Amino acid sequence: MQGRIVPRTKLPLTLRIPHSALRTYDSPVPRKYFTLAEANRTLPLVKRIVADIVALHPQWRDLVARYEIVAAQAKPDWGESAEQVGLRTQVETVARQINDYLVELGQIGCVFKGFEEGLVDFYGKLDGKEIFWCWKRGEDRIEHWHELEAGYAGRQPIPEVVQSK
Repeated sequence: MQGRIVPRTKLPLTLRIPHSALRTYDSPVPRKYFTLAEANRTLPLVKRIVADIVALHPQWRDLVARYEIVAAQAKPDWGESAEQVGLRTQVETVARQINDYLVELGQIGCVFKGFEEGLVDFYGKLDGKEIFWCWKRGEDRIEHWHELEAGYAGRQPIPEVVQSK
């Protein structure tokens, strides 16, 4: 006997990034535009939040993988085993922590872009054009920008005249 049997429930195997944390281009949520100096001033807090996200993400990924293995070996007509329930609870707990951090970043006004690299973008303007100031975990300050649609591959060094302001 595998212990107490509970009805099988569908596990949300993806992180739910709240709309307010994403702030996508077509979002009705007002954007916060940062000067380069303003964006750089947020980095001490942003760095701590991103470090927490990046530290938790592999744990979440491993728990999801363990849940999937256990679920694949389970007998569907028995429902979720106690082990599955425990793993699902752990997955949901870690996902909730990550989502809380993502909401925090959204409240600051920046956009989280990558679990592996720890990418964060800040809306800004350069020569009157909407852009992203682009920061990556490990960088001391924001030194790159890219067009909204260009993504990380379109990163360019910030012109010296802008950096010196």
